[in-house]
Amino acid sequence: MIASQGQLGDRVFRQALARLRELGVIPAAAAELASTMQKTGQALREAVLKEVLAFSTSANPDTLSGLEQHAGDHIRELARLFGGGESTEFEFVRAHAQRRAEQRFPLEAILHAYRCGHRVLSHWLRDAALAAPHASPDRVISAVADFSIEYTNIISSITAAEYVAQTRILAEAEGDRRTELLNHLLMGYDEADGRVTSLLKRAGYLEQHQSYCVAVVQATIAQEMEHQARALRIVNAVTDAFAATPVRALVGIRNNLVTAVLADKRRQSGWTAPQTNLSDRIGPMLLVLGPAVLVGVSSDHPSTSFLPTAVNEALIALDFADVTKRVSKFSDLPVRDLLVHRGSDFVQAVPPSWIAALAGANEKSGGSLVKTVRAVAAADLNVQKAARALGKHPNTVYMRLEKIKGLTGLDGQHYHDLTELLLAADCWKI
Repeated sequence: MIASQGQLGDRVFRQALARLRELGVIPAAAAELASTMQKTGQALREAVLKEVLAFSTSANPDTLSGLEQHAGDHIRELARLFGGGESTEFEFVRAHAQRRAEQRFPLEAILHAYRCGHRVLSHWLRDAALAAPHASPDRVISAVADFSIEYTNIISSITAAEYVAQTRILAEAEGDRRTELLNHLLMGYDEADGRVTSLLKRAGYLEQHQSYCVAVVQATIAQEMEHQARALRIVNAVTDAFAATPVRALVGIRNNLVTAVLADKRRQSGWTAPQTNLSDRIGPMLLVLGPAVLVGVSSDHPSTSFLPTAVNEALIALDFADVTKRVSKFSDLPVRDLLVHRGSDFVQAVPPSWIAALAGANEKSGGSLVKTVRAVAAADLNVQKAARALGKHPNTVYMRLEKIKGLTGLDGQHYHDLTELLLAADCWKI
């Protein structure tokens, strides 16, 4: 069986340690190392702080103390090994990598610190090894250099592996928390449930003077949402769109759509004027997602209890989004469009008795009957104007209106009858 990269690195490290034993460096150098541990620890810390700015610029108060502790751990471990101790699993390195991942301290800064530390530690080990008499100083220097390189390699490999593994665990936990929050917010929750209330309060969703709205996003080609990688890219894009803004975004995937709960201050207090609608302010931010997605945005709501309603509004708005209007807001939808959207299923389930006859005659005429109805409506019931728009003689328009009246019993020159014809045609998708 081929050894894994980690096993290979461990074997090479042990071989380098064994060579130092063969040359007598271990344990001959142990006394010199013990006498200079404190001085070396200070030099190691100063070298890292000088070259790796992430440590001195971090706002986390644990960063510097953690660096000092970790530097001391390395020095004690090397002194132990050169004193004749056996190689271990470097648990202190694993624990340090996990803590740094939890603190979101950059991995590249940790690895850079190890490279800086390599220079300090390798010189420390070399000087201690040469302090004792040896038959072949050149072989000692070479062996110490090889060991120093392998030590840096193995702690770097362990750190990278543990950091990535811990980051994945944290990401999964964050994903679970985000999913739980989304479900509670969008499906409704019992305000008497203390656990849920506490969860929402910690996440900042029960603060006063907040506005909330919901945005749903899908790929222009809806089938692409079935590919998880594509959906996750949209989630990241939506999250990034609000990262540098005061708008708080909780983004996840629900029912094969990327869904975002968006929140921001409606006003600073009860005495200050409200800001512009949140749904209006986020429109330009969502446009940066590009032409590959369609977006539906709900209207603003004053509390989380309205978010289940906001989801329905966003879904309706999404139905009206297309490549010509990629971000569709519920508050911008005309009343007539909402009536048609809401009533289509009812009309199609129980259609007027005359709708089939009108649809059939319209098809035979190449769509001219419904075109005429729409032209008359656009001309404000002015038949002469409608005829000019159609490029027809007014008598042709009158004749078509009479035919429609004979099929439906509705007069297209009367407002209420014309409205009935238009709504029925739209709901029946004629």
